[in-house]
Amino acid sequence: MSDEEAGLPSDPAAEVKVAIIEDQHKLREYLAVLVGGTPGFRYAGSFRSMEEALDKIGADLPDIALVDIGLPGMDGIEGIRILKERYPKLILLAHTVYDGDERIFDALCAGASGYLLKKTSPARLLESLREAITGGAPMTPEIAHKVIRLFRDFRPREEPDEQLTPHEVRLLEMLVEGHNYKTAAAELGVTTHTISFHLQRIYEKLHVHSKTEAVAKALRNRLIK
Repeated sequence: MSDEEAGLPSDPAAEVKVAIIEDQHKLREYLAVLVGGTPGFRYAGSFRSMEEALDKIGADLPDIALVDIGLPGMDGIEGIRILKERYPKLILLAHTVYDGDERIFDALCAGASGYLLKKTSPARLLESLREAITGGAPMTPEIAHKVIRLFRDFRPREEPDEQLTPHEVRLLEMLVEGHNYKTAAAELGVTTHTISFHLQRIYEKLHVHSKTEAVAKALRNRLIK
């Protein structure tokens, strides 16, 4: 599967258009300055409510949107579901104070590609945006641990069409251990592009669309320990 077919940018260094859906004025302004002032990113607008976002975001569709969950009116989870239906290639990252199991589960099922807590550092937030654009599923570490537990026994055992290679199994194990694209590449002595290629192969074999789903399915099917 090519990057274009997967909905990923063909050039990893291309400018990333980021929109913000957040009702807190100060946080909205802070995120706008952070994104707009960082090379490689372009601020694509902010919205105070999901209703406003649904009405206006299509005028200059971003590559990715940071979405608050606890919005007034329509909440972020329902909004993520609608946005994903309208704009399948739009990447949506939950950005919230909520770390409860139900919120995490619902946001990911609605179509969020990642789940970040608002205490995430500016550097990690920007790294997460890049990670999501290249097919990753960035999460605050404690959220990642909860996701693995939530999805471990979510579905009955399914056999993948193709068996994973030992290298692919090792890569999944590293993701469970908390590695991201860069650290996995460094550990294995390869490029991040190679890691992305292997993950796309894993996604195809397991019939999933994200790192989170791949790890969850591999754990459920006992492909990794």
